[in-house]
Amino acid sequence: MPSTKKIAITIGDPAGIGPEIVLKSILSEEVVAICEPVIVGDYTVIKEAVEKLIPPCPPLLKGGRGGFLGDIEIININEIKNSDFQRCRPTAAGGRACVSYIKKAVKLALNKEVDAIVTAPISKESLKMAGFKWPGHTEMLAELTNTKDYAMMFCSDKLKLILVTIHTALRNVPDLIKTKKILQTIILAKKACDMMGIENHRIAVAGLNPHAGESGIFGDEEIKEIIPAVNEAQASGISASGPYPADSLFHRAYNGEFDIIVCMYHDQGLIPLKMIAFDKAVNVTIGLPIIRTSPDHGTAYDIAWKGIANPLSMIEAIKLAVKLTMRFDSQKWSAA
Repeated sequence: MPSTKKIAITIGDPAGIGPEIVLKSILSEEVVAICEPVIVGDYTVIKEAVEKLIPPCPPLLKGGRGGFLGDIEIININEIKNSDFQRCRPTAAGGRACVSYIKKAVKLALNKEVDAIVTAPISKESLKMAGFKWPGHTEMLAELTNTKDYAMMFCSDKLKLILVTIHTALRNVPDLIKTKKILQTIILAKKACDMMGIENHRIAVAGLNPHAGESGIFGDEEIKEIIPAVNEAQASGISASGPYPADSLFHRAYNGEFDIIVCMYHDQGLIPLKMIAFDKAVNVTIGLPIIRTSPDHGTAYDIAWKGIANPLSMIEAIKLAVKLTMRFDSQKWSAA
């Protein structure tokens, strides 16, 4: 391989599009040129995907360390042993398998055996069916790495955002919007800018309510919680401003006025991001002691195992993971 950067790539929920987009990604010249991928999954699932989803593909079918994947290294978790595993829907077996893949990838990264991990999509329903309490990848990774302060950042060419609250019902959000949590997220936004090599960072903080509360007319979270967090961040030297009405803020950031937006809840940020970059957006977990990226989409059971899944977001996730490892080498920013 032309690069010493080793990137562990988990195949995600075996029933979803993860195996397909991982294989399509490692065939991409963009990926081959920049890293040494290490696939973490099950031989059975990967072999099925190669034979049924990626034909014809002679280079993958020659020998090597991975057997049927040529020179690509595969770490076989051996969670799913037979080719009759269920596809295109959430299952307890799929939940157990994807957790096993993630645990192995995290262990490799913590032990410095790989430089970063990239995770294919998992199903929250599969996790629940398998008896796990994590609502998603992010919370699982935080627990596995003993990380207290963390956040989800999403990147596209024109828009970057980070979330104060993550996987929770919308009715819970106002009670979770607290100055301490918002300040923590602003600090992580600054760290994200450092990781991305953004100098003279410009962090915009979104309001929670319409028109950012309109001076308390439409809600007082801005006055009581968000403004104090912005003021405290500014006092510590962070270039943050706001809160701004969300209905115009994303347009301003899209046009280059801000580097990253601190969003109060999941859909506030993800709706505009996916509108402009559904196939190419990348999720980065900020705050972990390891580098982790993932595509910004789900398992897509409706198109899984049909050979039609688009790998662009996975390719972008791998490219960003490599970029971040190189930033780490040159700048030595702390990932803890």
